Amino acid sequence: MDTEALLQRIGIGGYDGPPRLEALTQLHEAFVDQIPYETVQYQVTRGGPLDPEEVAKRIVARETGGYCFQLNGTFALLLTELGYRVQLHRGGVQTVNRPGGVDGSHMVLTVRGLVEDPERAWLVDAGLGDGLRHPMPLETGVSEQHPFTLRLRPSEIADGWRLDHDPRANLIGMDFEASPVPLEAFAAKHTELSADPKSGFVRLASAFRRTPESVVVLRSIGLSETFADRVDNRLLDNRADYFTALADVFRLPLPHYTDVDRDVLWRRVWTQYEDFLARTTPS
Repeated sequence: MDTEALLQRIGIGGYDGPPRLEALTQLHEAFVDQIPYETVQYQVTRGGPLDPEEVAKRIVARETGGYCFQLNGTFALLLTELGYRVQLHRGGVQTVNRPGGVDGSHMVLTVRGLVEDPERAWLVDAGLGDGLRHPMPLETGVSEQHPFTLRLRPSEIADGWRLDHDPRANLIGMDFEASPVPLEAFAAKHTELSADPKSGFVRLASAFRRTPESVVVLRSIGLSETFADRVDNRLLDNRADYFTALADVFRLPLPHYTDVDRDVLWRRVWTQYEDFLARTTPS
């Protein structure tokens, strides 16, 4: 992987020194701020790479962001090359529409090897959308991650850990196993989530960005931004505004998309919004 190019992509230049908590925090915050969690990539072309080096090339070229397998896989490779000890874990998320369980649909990272305490473990997750902004110690406790409050505790459904999300978020929580697994453990699920027409990632174009002040979320053409004291909502109901938001808000200019690709994407997200209205408007 071109480590220097990826560091420059997230706004960090001249990285040097042994693994420290301050540096890990800086890397995590820069990664989730600059690289969006997104499923836009699966609207025009199904599937996509799982290999971290291939994902990194697309991220550096600003062609895609990624979802959990891609983002955490790439972040794990970056941290490994910078001297951190990284392990991958099987996880699963709970939302208002999805029951909890560890089904391997989410990849979680833990990190050790920091100079301050080499054996102390840290939860790292750059692929949870509106989840972590910076690492959490892998122990029972509460972390203020503006604008949300996150809680970590032993899992009740797995031999591992449970992350309870802020009540204002769509994500209720996430459980993950303590045992590490290789990247290949996610290959089959990646194919399903990124290519199956029934997958939620294929059926809905979404993007998330964890800014220093807020969490910005795009679902079809609905844009919301959550601050500590308010939530701002608006519709991107014309093509120009939609692509401007992708480029400016989510750092996703899609330079490889032709006009035809953009037309296909715009029709898909508009149809997704119309389907949402049909489901939620009283007859």
